[in-house]
Amino acid sequence: MLLGSLAALAGAAAAEEPAPPPFQARLAQVTAPLDISPAGFSGAGAATLTDAVAASRYVLIGESHLTREIPAFTTQICRLMAPSGLTAMAIETGPEAARVVDSVMRSADREARIAAFMRRHPDGIAFFNARDEVQMAGDCAAVAGPDFALWGLDQEFLGSSGHLLQEMLAARPGSRAHAALSELAAQDQAATAAALASGSPGDLFLFSVTQAVLDQAAAAVSQDGGERVQHLFGLLTETRAIYQASQTRQGDPNGRRARLMKRTLAAHLADNPGARVLMKFGAWHFYKSLNPLDQRDLGAFVAERADGEGVAALHIIVLGAKGTEAGYDGVGRPAVVCGFDMMDDEGPDWRKDVTLARSADVSPDSWMLVDLRKLRTDGLASAPAEWRQLALGYDIAILAPTLTASSLLGAETAATP
Repeated sequence: MLLGSLAALAGAAAAEEPAPPPFQARLAQVTAPLDISPAGFSGAGAATLTDAVAASRYVLIGESHLTREIPAFTTQICRLMAPSGLTAMAIETGPEAARVVDSVMRSADREARIAAFMRRHPDGIAFFNARDEVQMAGDCAAVAGPDFALWGLDQEFLGSSGHLLQEMLAARPGSRAHAALSELAAQDQAATAAALASGSPGDLFLFSVTQAVLDQAAAAVSQDGGERVQHLFGLLTETRAIYQASQTRQGDPNGRRARLMKRTLAAHLADNPGARVLMKFGAWHFYKSLNPLDQRDLGAFVAERADGEGVAALHIIVLGAKGTEAGYDGVGRPAVVCGFDMMDDEGPDWRKDVTLARSADVSPDSWMLVDLRKLRTDGLASAPAEWRQLALGYDIAILAPTLTASSLLGAETAATP
């Protein structure tokens, strides 16, 4: 009798428990407009973003590449972080490419200097040959102070070999290494000329040089290259190995690349205990869970490290609802620009839901901020699959109403506004 009464009471309690609200209603509760201007952030979402950034040692921005708006957004994040300390910005380019950008980012003529570098070394820098990225680097350096640095974590880019070989020769290697590297530099010049003529990255040195030639040079570098040359030669060969694996679809190139970035970041953090770091990479790299490639990428590494250190890492994804986007169009060529509107896509997309949830009283020019932490707190069992993956991977999602393609320095064919 007692057990029966308890069961009846439990059933009555369950019957009285309100049904969870529909997902769109939950989404509306965690979404707020965010306005961005040169003066900073405003709107209902500004306090959420500002407080989250203030509480974090690591701030990760997963982005859509080569836009004008996301670098401007990132500059405002720099301005939020700088007063309480901003050690570095970790970026999706190689260590030596980052050194090039770092060396000019405080100069008034930084755009002209990057353009000149790109004309000497086509495809020598990834992403930070874009006008708006270079502007952002300079703006962040200005507010963060003289010790602020760029940390390149990725492999070097497709056309980096000429610069790397030039740096190796400038490091004054021994006679045997010098002779081998001079021969490689001559091959690189010929390969670059061919790639500029064809536009094909397959003609660049990293794809056209044979393994036998590199092995012979490696033996010479090992004998009398010296520490700096050996380090740079290692960057060149690791970069080539990643691209070769990607081209042949063998050898887990994405995993190898992610492991390289984790090692490089760990080395920087070991040299800079307590560093406060802003990071800006393509969105798939910064999932704190498995990313859409089912890999534990850099974001997962930072999330676990922050937990171990007892500090906070804030993962922000920033994408656009529509606009124009820039894409690769060949060696030394300007970016190809294409229009997009995610509402035209047939598949499910969190950006569609946010766009449809925009209130009529919110300006169409406002960005939208979704606090994914609240979605996780309330449970994700009833959320659509794309939202579960997003909320497990990121803390805050930000949707720009429109994105505009940036232009590439050293490759423009016409003046840009």
